[in-house]
Amino acid sequence: MAAYILKRILFMIPILIGITLISFFVIHLAPGNPLTEQLGLNPKISMSSRIALTKLYGLNKPLIVQYFSWLTRITTFNFGRSFTADHEAVITEISRTIGITIIINSLALVFIFLFSIPIGVLSAVKQYSLFDKISTVLVFIGFAAPSFWIALLLIIFFGINLHWLPIGGITSINYGYLSPAGKLINISKHLIMPVFVAGFGGIAGLSRYLRGNMLEVYRSEYITTARAKGLKEPVVIFKHALRNALIPFITILGLSVPGLIGGSVIIETIFDINGMGRLFYQSVLARDYPTIMGILVIGAVLTLLGNLLADIAYALIDPRLRK
Repeated sequence: MAAYILKRILFMIPILIGITLISFFVIHLAPGNPLTEQLGLNPKISMSSRIALTKLYGLNKPLIVQYFSWLTRITTFNFGRSFTADHEAVITEISRTIGITIIINSLALVFIFLFSIPIGVLSAVKQYSLFDKISTVLVFIGFAAPSFWIALLLIIFFGINLHWLPIGGITSINYGYLSPAGKLINISKHLIMPVFVAGFGGIAGLSRYLRGNMLEVYRSEYITTARAKGLKEPVVIFKHALRNALIPFITILGLSVPGLIGGSVIIETIFDINGMGRLFYQSVLARDYPTIMGILVIGAVLTLLGNLLADIAYALIDPRLRK
């Protein structure tokens, strides 16, 4: 098992380098550069000043030279400084925003896992029942409805009309005056809608995927043999059928991590959450290359770690991989 995990970790290194290489060149294909935003507000700036700023940011060098210079720096966790007016260290900006993004995405994964498995199993066991038909309709809604539209509906219904949940941010204005339990409840209320929006689409897709796996496994010969031995139906379902149906399910769950991280841009912008996704959106608008690359690297690492955890869980369920 240790050799399998080490092999997967070593395999992540060239993948990460490839991601950074492609991302670095792609973001430079966009029209304009950081100076476009800074100098556009001052049309009277001289050409000599433009050239000096271009040299200061290293934008006068070939792209391949800029990439290897950046790659050398991040080996020491030096992501450089932002091109924005405050010139803050990129690692400082990311460390200030990454926490809430990880919390929302982790809760969304737990939300997906807790609801998609029971829905998928029940839909397969009770095929063509009323529950299966209702869940099918909800699944298609989850597939078809954009996340930003669902977020706006929740804000209007639960935030504006019913006043049950706050419509933005992570804490309320009176957060500092609350007790420890009150602070926990306050943060939880702010996280309900973002976590639901982040996980709703995943529940729709993965529950349907698990339903298909369960139906395939449920009709297998070894399931018929287990019933012939006199095993109770819950044992047949959860001990024999579900364990084999979960093998591809876990792989798909691990691959959903990139979608969750990418969806943070929309969710954090709509709910006014100062997270890494919103920082990424603002950095793209400002052509802030160091911050964009820093966030892409962190996102790639989190994605690869999610896939690694999926591989480990896959190996725990399937003993053949451990050998």
